[in-house]
Amino acid sequence: MIRVTGISALRRLSLAVLCAATLAACTPADQDRLTRDAARAAITPVLVQRFPGVPVAPAVDCIIENASSRELLSLAADSITGPTANTVELVTNIVSRPDTLTCLLANGLPALL
Repeated sequence: MIRVTGISALRRLSLAVLCAATLAACTPADQDRLTRDAARAAITPVLVQRFPGVPVAPAVDCIIENASSRELLSLAADSITGPTANTVELVTNIVSRPDTLTCLLANGLPALL
């Protein structure tokens, strides 16, 4: 039995159940799109806070394209509760990969490097 305390915990649980039900009813392509969209919601505030003034959309695209499926799911989960220290660490790790750095440079985003 899951014990939920407080309204925010109940809200998080409700969102998690809703997301799981929504994903189960979707095609694999829809599931991937929803996961990526949710991951974007977790990545965006991290970039805005850590790199103010940088065009966020192209940077988020580079991070999404270079994240593993497991990382995308973790980031998508973080979008429900809001970014955490784990979110920041995960985004930082993805940004530091050679393919991500190449993507950032190709999109004119050296400020993240």
